[in-house]
Amino acid sequence: MKIETEGGMKLDPQARALLAELDQREPDRTVPGFLADTRQLYERSRIQLSGAVPAVAGCQDLQIPGSAGAVRARCYRPQGSAPGQLLPVIVFFHGGGWVYGGLDSHDTVCRHLANASDAAVIAVDYRLAPENPFPAAVEDALAAVRWVRRTGGELSLDSARLVLAGDSAGGNLVAVTTLQMRDADDAPAAMQVLIYPAVDFAMESPSHHALAEGYALTRFSMLWLRSLYLRQETEIADWRASPLRAASFAGLPPAYVITAGFDPLRDEGQAYAAALEAAGVGVSSECFEGMIHGFLLMGGRVAAAGHAIYRIAQQLRPVFRGMG
Repeated sequence: MKIETEGGMKLDPQARALLAELDQREPDRTVPGFLADTRQLYERSRIQLSGAVPAVAGCQDLQIPGSAGAVRARCYRPQGSAPGQLLPVIVFFHGGGWVYGGLDSHDTVCRHLANASDAAVIAVDYRLAPENPFPAAVEDALAAVRWVRRTGGELSLDSARLVLAGDSAGGNLVAVTTLQMRDADDAPAAMQVLIYPAVDFAMESPSHHALAEGYALTRFSMLWLRSLYLRQETEIADWRASPLRAASFAGLPPAYVITAGFDPLRDEGQAYAAALEAAGVGVSSECFEGMIHGFLLMGGRVAAAGHAIYRIAQQLRPVFRGMG
């Protein structure tokens, strides 16, 4: 396992220690019940790695109307906020390869994000593949944002100060949703936060090959996840799956893009930031050079997770103040 350096970057000692504990052998995905079992394992492991659960002022489960039925969601109000206080809102899409994850796997992260940014967080439990392949998650994401815009006032949310954020597959949904909102002439979000986003299903960037094994997220597993999410290979070129392939990035909201140095998705995330900047979009991008994919959910073991939450809040607070 190559874990020391990549492109002049050094693997963080905390990430190295965690990788050494992981069983990184590729599992037999043909075993009956594999998907159900690994979904449970994904949720348990993320909850454990995320560390202590911070208190928030309020946590409420919701039902959002979607094109195929209700979409589960959860609203977090930050510690110190008053009941009925009008708050800016972050609509958050979780990672997990469009196959794993949900409200509980990202609960601790959403709580930290709410408290750090002094904003409400609406976490969206979009439909997962393979039961609901592309574009089901895309449809749910846009429906959720539009619902928050319409009804946010009922939850004391200032939907004029709305930000989209997500990690990995959720970062993909942030990118796709902001593009859809622009094309539909919806009011733009105040900002988009993309955390090690997956933005090109071709998976052919140099980092995909250089970091194909040994860093928790493997090329084999990514190809398997792609086969579950996309119904056919031609959908790789659809910008709603691969937003890096969109015809234009002009007119999109400002972006904060986080990548990780030892993440196969690193190069495509950085390419997306560059494409936004080339189109005149305000972009702040940051590579956590020693980190691996998924580090935001490793706050119980990796200090950089807390720093990333802090950096996101640093980006969002002036945006919210400027619109208040």
